[in-house]
Amino acid sequence: FKISQLFKKCMAALEEVEGDVAELELKLDKLVKLCIAMIDTGKAFCVANKQFMNGIRDLAQYSSNDAVVETSLTKFSDSLQEMINFHTILFDQTQRSIKAQLQNFVKEDLRKFKDAKKQFEKVSEEKENALVKNAQVQRNKQHEVEEATNILTATRKCFRHIALDYVLQINVLQSKRRSEILKSMLSFMYAHLAFFHQGYDLFSELGPYMKDLGAQLDRLVVDAAKEKREMEQKHSTIQQKDFSSDDSKLEYNVDAANGIVMEGYLFKRASNAFKTWNRRWFSIQNNQLVYQKKFKDNPTVVVEDLRLCTVKHCEDIERRFCFEVVSPTKSCMLQADSEKLRQAWIKAVQTSIATAYREKGDESEKLDKKSSPSTGSLDSGSESKEKLLKGESALQRVQCIPGNASCCDCGLADPRWASINLGITLCIECSGIHRSLGVHFSKVRSLTLDTWEPELLKLMCELGNDVINRVYEANVEKMGIKKPQPGQRQEKEAYIRAKYVERKFVDKYSISLSPPEQQKKFVSKSSEEKRLMIAVNSDEARRESLFCPDELDSLFSYFDTSSKLRSIKSNDSGIQQSSDDGRESLPSTVSANSLYEPEGERQDSSVFLDSKHLNPGLQLYRASYEKNLPKMAEALAHGADVNWANSEENKATPLIQAVLGGSLVTCEFLLQNGANVNQRDVQGRGPLHHATVLGHTGQVCLFLKRGANQHATDEEGKDPLSIAVEAANADIVTLLRLARMNEEMRESEGLYGQPGDETYQDIFRDFSQMASNNPEKLNRFQQDSQKF
Repeated sequence: FKISQLFKKCMAALEEVEGDVAELELKLDKLVKLCIAMIDTGKAFCVANKQFMNGIRDLAQYSSNDAVVETSLTKFSDSLQEMINFHTILFDQTQRSIKAQLQNFVKEDLRKFKDAKKQFEKVSEEKENALVKNAQVQRNKQHEVEEATNILTATRKCFRHIALDYVLQINVLQSKRRSEILKSMLSFMYAHLAFFHQGYDLFSELGPYMKDLGAQLDRLVVDAAKEKREMEQKHSTIQQKDFSSDDSKLEYNVDAANGIVMEGYLFKRASNAFKTWNRRWFSIQNNQLVYQKKFKDNPTVVVEDLRLCTVKHCEDIERRFCFEVVSPTKSCMLQADSEKLRQAWIKAVQTSIATAYREKGDESEKLDKKSSPSTGSLDSGSESKEKLLKGESALQRVQCIPGNASCCDCGLADPRWASINLGITLCIECSGIHRSLGVHFSKVRSLTLDTWEPELLKLMCELGNDVINRVYEANVEKMGIKKPQPGQRQEKEAYIRAKYVERKFVDKYSISLSPPEQQKKFVSKSSEEKRLMIAVNSDEARRESLFCPDELDSLFSYFDTSSKLRSIKSNDSGIQQSSDDGRESLPSTVSANSLYEPEGERQDSSVFLDSKHLNPGLQLYRASYEKNLPKMAEALAHGADVNWANSEENKATPLIQAVLGGSLVTCEFLLQNGANVNQRDVQGRGPLHHATVLGHTGQVCLFLKRGANQHATDEEGKDPLSIAVEAANADIVTLLRLARMNEEMRESEGLYGQPGDETYQDIFRDFSQMASNNPEKLNRFQQDSQKF
């Protein structure tokens, strides 16, 4: 009976201890979580505090011009950095004392208690089962009775052993939890004690400096109040004065020490679609016109070199006091605040232009010496990768033409600029004036700094200053007008505008239309000649390609990036084998023997009327077929429409006549003067159609480079590619297909307005070089001249 009571008390005590341990575990888990949250918050506080300290340091660096502020802020930021370090140490010790120790106690000691508890509960259950089994055995089954008795005895021994272990683990846990909790908390409190002692020592050392700084601050407050009173007095005095704007006092100084000739606010019209006006700070400095949105911004250059610009009044817009500065690349519309300011700015710009010429007279020569050496003449046949001529080669070639050694308009020696649509050479000052006329009158390029396509350089060599001046200065001496001299910029502007825009000096002969029967005679004769030019020879051998079949396959596979292109390739794949498959020869056309015929071999023009009896459009039409560039320039000077259509001859244009004449330079001249490369005749054929029919590979290449539409079809529904395929002209087919593939590639990749693939550009440069320098390579098959 006593044993039963003792066992009952023991089990009650165990239940109480187990409940206490469970609650202890909850409390410790909560404390560890709170400690972790505190540490994380403390670290975040340290990060924010460090950012704040860095802000103080940035402010100290910004206040480098104030020694007191910089020194004070630097000391304070260093002290705060020390406190951040102390905080970091505190949180590290807290993590070790609270988090690490208590977590270890929960994970290790409490885990052992739980394991002992599980074993005790298991052996208790086994003992109860043994008791039940022993009670259920019948007395007449002696063997089962002995077995149940033995099991019960063994189970009771195991139960006593496990119970003693469990009680031992409980006693160890009760003893250890006291020491672990107190040890961790004591370590935590010592960490705080060390933290506050360190902070106290730190600020004790900083205290005297803070006291001195407070005294200085008191003096600063007094000085600031005194300065405020003085400024208020000055402000009151200034308000009593009357400031009136006096624009007459505005001056400019070309010899200013800082290089700024003149500066001030101007309104600038934006180049966007809205044409908004914005007020900007403009200045003329270092022979440039620049402006700034804000004074601290880097200047934006409007005019790189004042020598290349001109300035003029603008009275044709709604705003007052406007003037325009025209540079080689753009035009800038400006507005001053008054008429006097506008005049001052215009005079300052003009004076700066004159000064720029005096100071930089030799600059162009220096640039010429630094430019690339000659890459060979036009007739050298060089096969180098760079097909465009640049630098001294273009300069030397063009200056060899009669009259080109001096400026066409003012006579200054050694001109380095050219007007490519007029075919003349210009000095740098006259080139700037030509740019201000607009590209519909003159297109300016540098002979030393720009790249020159071979057909364009050939065009420059076909004309020249003497030829053009005989047209545009025919009546200068009769009118008693003298050409301007170098340096007379205003006189030059007036003279050049009168010469090329108003055309005052052109011989004003009376232009009368020829009688209808005479016009018909001219048309009839020229039509017969052109029919002979495009006669078909069914027995003529098919044209060979400059590319072998393997090269063509590799080219087309390089550009073949879509199923559409692959279908084009498959449809046209029979070009090369057409001459060998035994089929009947398709009609092919005959082209001129050479793109540049000698003067003596040009077609007799006696059937044509004298040019003075033709209207300018018809004169241009005739001269284009004759390859007579001087006559073409004369017709344009007399007002010929470059896109004039001959209604008596299928509405053919001068550009189509140039194609029939077989001259690449003539086509280039018309294109540079605004000819429409896509204007078609009544048969729906444009210049590209005619060049393809005649087999003029150089002209096809030129038109494709100038934006010809190769998708246009004639009345028979044929585009240039289908015509070239029928004629089995492999070179033209290659050019047309590559151009079409390149166009589709650019459209698929969204590269609108860009030249396209580098391989495509290289091939077209090769053809351009051959057409200008070695045309015989494009005309390798023989023609029987007697057939014509």
